[in-house]
This record gives sequence, structure tokens and C-alpha cells, in this order.
Amino acid sequence: MLVALFSAASLAADPAPPRSATAIFAGGCFWCTESDFEKLPGVISAESGYTAGQTVKPSYEQVSAGGTGHTEAVRVTYDPTRVTYGQLLDHFWRNVDPTVKDRQFCDVGHQYRSGIYWQTEAERQAAEQSRDALLKGGKFAQIHTEIEQATTFYPAEEYHQDYYKKNPIRYNYYRRGCGRDARLQQLWGSK
Repeated sequence: MLVALFSAASLAADPAPPRSATAIFAGGCFWCTESDFEKLPGVISAESGYTAGQTVKPSYEQVSAGGTGHTEAVRVTYDPTRVTYGQLLDHFWRNVDPTVKDRQFCDVGHQYRSGIYWQTEAERQAAEQSRDALLKGGKFAQIHTEIEQATTFYPAEEYHQDYYKKNPIRYNYYRRGCGRDARLQQLWGSK
């Protein structure tokens, strides 16, 4: 009896595991998209990968060559008690150029299209409402970011994960050379 009481008391005293949810976004180069999301308070992690295509378990070489239908994307794991899906959407929009089709910054091709890949009906509605609000605001005449139901997310190769942390000099050279931040400044102003 004492053992049973002790075990029950131990279980009650253990903190609940952290609550988390995931969201999938494509914003061009997944190194940059991963970096941008990991800076947002409430985001636990972002994982680079591929989604929205037909090839099973694609490699970086296959996706970057085109023809798989996949886009470079990130799966964001976040704490919904600290950041909402709506806040993730706001952050996403301010880190992409929604005015271009099949490209983001210096990366050109269908594999670099921007997208929001919803997993629930509530996410679909929130994504569409956020896009519609941007259009209604008059800042953009047209938005090319796709909003589609999430399909299988395939994690990218390990050397792509946290690239901005593992290779900061190369990453910063790429990001600056690609003109990402300069274009974001033009579109959105200062953060």
C-alpha cells in the first residue's frame, strides 16, 4: 500500500511534459526559413525538409534539380502556450516575398516556392484569412504563396539541419549575397 501511495505521489509531482504542436512552411531556402523561425520566442525548433511533392524520400540533389514536385520547407515545433499559429503566420509572411511565383530571392524554381501547409481545418482557415487580410490591406495586388493541405514532410539530410549554426560564415555570406534581407526590408520595412 505504501509503495502504491509513493508511486502515485511521485507521478503527481512530476511536471507535465511540455506541450507542443507543429506547423509546416516553405519560404525559399530552408536554411534561412529555419533560422528565421528559430529566433521567434515560443518556437522550440525548426527542421529543414521537403514537402508537397510526389517523390518518396527525396534527396537534396533530386529536389534542387526540380521534377519531384517538392519544395524546400521547414517543420516548426512550437509551444502553443507561448506562440499561436496566427503569430507563426504573421512571422512567416514577414520573412517571404509573396509577390513572386516559383522563387524566393535568388533561388529560382518550383522547389523554392513559398507555401503554408495546413494540418487542420482551423489552420487552413487561419492561413487563408491571413492571406486575404494582406490582399485587402492593399500592400500586394497578388500573392503567389500556396496554401495547401500538408502532405508527408521528409526531413532533409543532417548537414542541412541547423546550417546557420554549424556554418555561420557561409550561411551569412549566402543570405547577404542572395539579397534576402534587403528585399524583406523593401517589402515590410524594419522589423
